[in-house]
Amino acid sequence: MDKAESSVQSAILKPIPQQGCYLTFSLKPHGDYVGALSKLACQVDGDSLVVGVGLSLAEALGKKVQGLRLFPAMVNQGIEIPSTPAALWLWLRGRDRGKIVLQAKQLIDELASAFVLEQRIESFKYGNAQDLTGYEDGTENPVGEAAVEAAVVTEGLLAGSSFVAVQQWVHDLDAFRAKSPQQQDNTFGRRIADNEEFDEAPESAHVKRTAQESFDPEAFVIRRSMPWSEGERLGLVFTAFGRSFDAYEAILKRMIGLEDGIVDALFSFTHPLTGAYFWCPPLTESGLNLSALGIEGGKI
Repeated sequence: MDKAESSVQSAILKPIPQQGCYLTFSLKPHGDYVGALSKLACQVDGDSLVVGVGLSLAEALGKKVQGLRLFPAMVNQGIEIPSTPAALWLWLRGRDRGKIVLQAKQLIDELASAFVLEQRIESFKYGNAQDLTGYEDGTENPVGEAAVEAAVVTEGLLAGSSFVAVQQWVHDLDAFRAKSPQQQDNTFGRRIADNEEFDEAPESAHVKRTAQESFDPEAFVIRRSMPWSEGERLGLVFTAFGRSFDAYEAILKRMIGLEDGIVDALFSFTHPLTGAYFWCPPLTESGLNLSALGIEGGKI
């Protein structure tokens, strides 16, 4: 195991958990960002808690993280991809819903001096990492060394860190279920019966829109998405980890037809409500390594 792999927040390279919770924060004016982040840093193990830093937080600390930028808003053929930037993103993971609820409350309280909670999404694992449509998510994820190469910065000052794109998608399952079984399979380009991709799927099929090896350069990312539901609404929290945002942006542009005019069939029943980019710092033995933000031992 090289240095980059050993210091990455480990959940990035692991399967999704049984239960999850996403917390997104904005900056509190004149907040004690250094103090709050220092307290947070020592609690992060990268497994039960993953942390991402947004551009506004880095700028508030007077620092530039190479490669960190705003999520791009996109519009094409009536499809809107919103950009909803945030300062801080936490992904709580585990098996026990009660523990996650209590951990979330503790973190929200501890961060209140510097951050304002903007969104909380409860998530869960469905079946064999399936979307609520029943189709498996992340089938084409790289594994082993290929996963590290796709998702982790392996050289330089940011070695061991990763970049993550996060979107909350809301589904219209009634619209999806109104499709015939063949139309449903054609939407994804996979057979739900055996999760096998089939060549005769239309060019709008999701697997053809997002075939990572078909880009130049290849656009491999690690997907760690989880379903969510609240009242009558439901969908998928899409998360894509990469060594940069370039691969994800290339995929998204093709999905909405900016590359060749063909729109991903997913948009026939789902659309994103949010979109944000975060930098996931590496770990040390004592917790989150925030040296790129100029924070050492709780001081700038």
